[in-house]
Amino acid sequence: MTECNEPPAINLETFSNRELLSHVDLAIQNILVGGQSYRLGNRSLTRADLAILRQMRGELAAQIAGENDSSLLPGTVAAFFEGR
Repeated sequence: MTECNEPPAINLETFSNRELLSHVDLAIQNILVGGQSYRLGNRSLTRADLAILRQMRGELAAQIAGENDSSLLPGTVAAFFEGR
């Protein structure tokens, strides 16, 4: 029998968008405070890509905003211009 040191996969479908946003915010904060990567002796740690986390944050924020918007096209407005 072989041992696996990797943690079990997380099913993201069990989290709400607000919970996911909270985790993404925490990951961004960890990068901003502790850096993208570091090395201690022969061990190193590289965190998730900051650009991808920011993109995920924007998408989750838009989904959360859309959850409360009952319009047909959320985030859009209609403008009518009359001729002279």
